[in-house]
Amino acid sequence: MLKEYRKTATIKAEQFDGSDEMIEKYNITPPMPLDPDYTINTLEGGMVLGVGDWIATGVEGEHWAIADEIFKKTYEEVE
Repeated sequence: MLKEYRKTATIKAEQFDGSDEMIEKYNITPPMPLDPDYTINTLEGGMVLGVGDWIATGVEGEHWAIADEIFKKTYEEVE
């Protein structure tokens, strides 16, 4: 039977601005002539990251990208 579940863990996240500081902080591969996308390393391999997307950090310190529109629909800030 299909059941509904809610995540119980929180994440830390910040919006990617394309700055050199964030590229260095998250070890992001900047755009190259043959690959015009930013790439962030995740547990599953490289993931495309765009300026304005969110970089999430999970409970084990892992990172992944979340598109801005998905992030806004899925997460809310914890006070």
